[in-house]
Amino acid sequence: MSLRTTITLGLLGLLTLLLAIGGYAFYSIRQIDHRARNVLQANFYSVELGQQMLQGLDQPTTGLTRFGAALRREAGNVTEPGEQQVVDSLTRGLATYQRQPAPATLSQLRAQTHRMIRLNTAALTRKNDQIARTTAAAERNLVVCVVVAVLLASLLVMSVPEAAVQPLQQLTNALEHATDRNFTASIPVESGSEFGRVARAFNRMLGQLREFRSSTLAGLITERNRTASIVNGLDEGLLLLDENRRIILANPVACALLSQPAEELIGQPAAAVAEANDLLRELLQPLEAEPGRRAQAVAEAPLLRIAQQGEEAFYRLAVQELVAFNEELGKLEFVGQILTLRNVSEFKKLDQLKSNFLATVSHELKTPLSSIGLNAKLLQDERLPADERQRVAAHIRQETQRLQRMVAELLDVSRLDAGAGIQLDLQATSLAEVIGYATATVQPQLADKQLQLSTQVPANLPAARADVEKTTWVLINLLANAIRYSPVGAALEVQAAVAGRFVQVSVRDHGPGIAAEHHERIFQRFAQLPDKSGYRGGSGLGLSIAREFISTQGGRLWVESELGSGSTFYFTLPLAGTLA
Repeated sequence: MSLRTTITLGLLGLLTLLLAIGGYAFYSIRQIDHRARNVLQANFYSVELGQQMLQGLDQPTTGLTRFGAALRREAGNVTEPGEQQVVDSLTRGLATYQRQPAPATLSQLRAQTHRMIRLNTAALTRKNDQIARTTAAAERNLVVCVVVAVLLASLLVMSVPEAAVQPLQQLTNALEHATDRNFTASIPVESGSEFGRVARAFNRMLGQLREFRSSTLAGLITERNRTASIVNGLDEGLLLLDENRRIILANPVACALLSQPAEELIGQPAAAVAEANDLLRELLQPLEAEPGRRAQAVAEAPLLRIAQQGEEAFYRLAVQELVAFNEELGKLEFVGQILTLRNVSEFKKLDQLKSNFLATVSHELKTPLSSIGLNAKLLQDERLPADERQRVAAHIRQETQRLQRMVAELLDVSRLDAGAGIQLDLQATSLAEVIGYATATVQPQLADKQLQLSTQVPANLPAARADVEKTTWVLINLLANAIRYSPVGAALEVQAAVAGRFVQVSVRDHGPGIAAEHHERIFQRFAQLPDKSGYRGGSGLGLSIAREFISTQGGRLWVESELGSGSTFYFTLPLAGTLA
């Protein structure tokens, strides 16, 4: 049943009760009024006529006319049983008295008149009792009807509003749950009324909202996780401050740099945390500048030097102002700042390496140039013996070769940086000949330090697929490094052997050795590892160029060494006839 029908039936029921009670009350009142009028018109009028008749009998001479007139009116108002006989008797007695007046006849007329009065008085009393009973019955019936009407009306009052309010209450509760993002509180569909249709429509809406929320929530979770992964995976420290300088995000790198967990940072005022954190206080200093000079203050801030795992790391601060469009105000407004700490240690190291490189190159250039200049002056002296002149000239040639080697290294590096690549002339090459040429080239350095060089090259060593010039350069560079770091009078070994599809060449020295953590670093450009005596080596380019030469030919260059046990450098080249 629809709500409209329920309310209509309830109102019709109330109207029916009102009409029934009103109709019954009207009917009862009309009945009582009718009976009261009958009493007044019949019995009470007869009593009044009887009184007039008695008054007429009290004046026999003049009142008979009045008596006769009242008797005629009474004859027309006979309403009670036996009253007609009394009227007839009075009529005969009046006629007799008029013919022959006698006291006995007058007494008889008086007695019959009293009888008529008593008869109507008794009827009047009886009828009044009936009216009283009828009135009492009507009152009881009206009370019963009113009670029944009140009960029915109360039932309607309680049921009809409840029928309307209960679905509304359910709808209100469901809406409140939905407002609180609880889309599971559906409305039970118990009827086909308007509220039943509303409930079905609302439940469909909840289902769609649940699906939308699930898809949206899944998307939000995915985006949040992706964003969290990106933020947490950054190698830069990241701090997010709101417009009140309260920390609302700190990634793991920032927490590690500040030496505080995220739980102690997020939600805290940055100024309060900075009171006990020197690094954060230093980060916030540029932000205290006026907005117009804040960017300049951040740019002019010095690099932050932070100790990490026994080494110094350098970080540069960057600040990004966050703004958002306020739709209510119709303008952009400041909502926070992003502070990033970028690790520039590698750039700092590279800058330091370049500075060291320039200093080393300057030193390396200055030493041979000074030596060449000094020996040139010696050659100008005509008194210098011929054999001494030859020795000086040989020394000048050696220093010149040293300068040429340094210049060649610089040219190779510049060509590699420019992306020109390495031009190779690959052919079947006898490594025994390469080893022989390289060892002969370094004989003067060996003699200077009184080093003993031994070579172990099998007679049947197969040819390698290699560039003769580049391979010879690599071997000479390895021998020069071995000579440089070997103590006076030590031994050097050069070996060659077949290793699978490759030919392997090794250069072993008995120098100070290289720590395991530096085995790869020495092949980087500008890398220098000072030894115990403080010697800094060459330009730091030779090994990086050597690895480029070998890897381009399809081989590999590496080192095996321990501190105090010397070093062995290996490189491999593919056998002739194999693919690189």
